[in-house]
Amino acid sequence: QVQLVESGGGLVQPGGSLRLSCTGSGAIPDYSAVAWFRQAPGKEREGVSCISGGSGITHYSNSVKGRFTLSRDNAKNTVYLQMNSLKPEDTAVYYCATERLYTLCTEHFDEVDFDSWGQGTQVTVSS
Repeated sequence: QVQLVESGGGLVQPGGSLRLSCTGSGAIPDYSAVAWFRQAPGKEREGVSCISGGSGITHYSNSVKGRFTLSRDNAKNTVYLQMNSLKPEDTAVYYCATERLYTLCTEHFDEVDFDSWGQGTQVTVSS
């Protein structure tokens, strides 16, 4: 399993932007999908976005569609989650995840599809 490390979280005002990064300590195969999940206090972890290996097809949850953009730079072994127009309800710990043989994201991507996780990065949206 590859070790993942998230960064880029912090405190931002509503309407602001953040860019989260997910980097592998070992190589993230470019054919493997990478996903972002988040967990708010008292809530279950939910899928935010997923980017497929190879084609780079992306899927987004309805709650972030049009505001978040997921991309990957295989040369840098890094996946980026650009978050714009942030809302207080986006406040959560954000986790990235991958699984070597999970290559094609579907709109129903789920945490059970992934076996390598980062430690999470806190995003707080508040005035």
